[in-house]
Amino acid sequence: MAKKNSTTKLFVLDTNVLMHDPSSIFRFEEHDIYLPMVTLEELDNNKKGVSEVARNARQTSRNLEEIIGTKEESLEKGRSLGIKGNTHVTGKLFLQTTALPHDLPMLAGSKADNQILGIVAYLKKEHADRQVILVSKDINIRIKARALGIAAEDYFNDKVLEDTEMLYTGITELPEDFWEKHSKDMESWQEHGKMFYRLTGPMCLNFSVNEFIFYEFDKPFHAIVRKITGKTATLEVIKDFINGKHNIWGINARNREQNFALNLLMDPDIDFVTLLGQAGTGKTLLTLAAGLAQTLDKKIYNEIIMTRVTVPVGEDIGFLPGTEEEKMTPWMGALEDNLDVLNKTDEEAGEWGRAATQDLIRSRIKVKSLNFMRGRTFLHKYLIIDEAQNLTPKQMKTLITRAGPGTKVVCLGNIAQIDTPYLTEGSSGLTYVVDRFKGWDHNGHITLVRGERSRLADYAAETL
Repeated sequence: MAKKNSTTKLFVLDTNVLMHDPSSIFRFEEHDIYLPMVTLEELDNNKKGVSEVARNARQTSRNLEEIIGTKEESLEKGRSLGIKGNTHVTGKLFLQTTALPHDLPMLAGSKADNQILGIVAYLKKEHADRQVILVSKDINIRIKARALGIAAEDYFNDKVLEDTEMLYTGITELPEDFWEKHSKDMESWQEHGKMFYRLTGPMCLNFSVNEFIFYEFDKPFHAIVRKITGKTATLEVIKDFINGKHNIWGINARNREQNFALNLLMDPDIDFVTLLGQAGTGKTLLTLAAGLAQTLDKKIYNEIIMTRVTVPVGEDIGFLPGTEEEKMTPWMGALEDNLDVLNKTDEEAGEWGRAATQDLIRSRIKVKSLNFMRGRTFLHKYLIIDEAQNLTPKQMKTLITRAGPGTKVVCLGNIAQIDTPYLTEGSSGLTYVVDRFKGWDHNGHITLVRGERSRLADYAAETL
């Protein structure tokens, strides 16, 4: 293998990095990549099937074939990674072409992880003037590497944010002196029964379109930012869903954030809504109430489609009999619980009325599995993606691009509860869309804060 200057690094990739993100080989810019033979072997073992992992393994193999090409030249000198329009990538790809001694006395057996560690240790000796780093999504191999004095890193390139504390919340609190600094030349007018304000000042630069702002001092003021041009922002006063008169399918907002969320969910001009929040903040209930009001009462959408990632928290319960809808039923406990609440809101209807309503609701809500979403197009649908924190950015893209004209997509999740292996708060598909859609005219996001289940659930969430 050709020696290279000491400023560029040599990254040895573990299989799980390639199966997590097939484009990872084009993400190391001027640095070189080394793939041990055991990595290629593991890719081959995982290529069969229709799972996301199998698809990624096949895509990685196609990328590798394209890089290596059909040239007869030896692979010893490596192959340039600057293909497929990735002109900014100047590093090379090296494959293990000879048997390397990979025995480390501390590690027993020929386990794939131990072979990779042995190869990294050998490369480190061979290229003493250069940084050799193992990149893996597996925490245990990184711990072993550090114990052996080998540099090891997680694959960070798909992380949207280093610190999820910095994630956009969709809400800004205004300081007490806000009106003093922003009310000069302020305009206000009414249009279609809504109140608008246009104001100019330094804080307007930091606002995002469809962000909520609130002022809680002498005269409380809750509004949504509709337009920003330089230091000038147009604000629209929002509807108060906390007030009993403005309920949605019998549901009222119980706090400020829920009120903001209902304003987004009921706005026909907003096509994509993300709601983050821990258990019990009302994400599913508000979304379903808004969906039913707009499907059954206002007839904006012709049905509600609900889907979620089927990652079990405990042991898997094996194969389930029945149709797609029946197989998804055990995963949809949250839907059932919330429909029970929504069905009790109509006090005067009596038993028969409620039963009829329940049948009507069920006829308009379809439960679908994520596995069969490819190639579909949803027209005039209200699509709810529950537990969206368990989706990878790529799966999220697959789902959102299903939306046809007149469809609204609502993503719900809690990034503190990720059950998918190798996904973190920073690399979850939910974090990805919140960050990428921020500021788009037809997007809205709210982080719900207060639990509204019961004093027991609130206390448990805080103390356990």
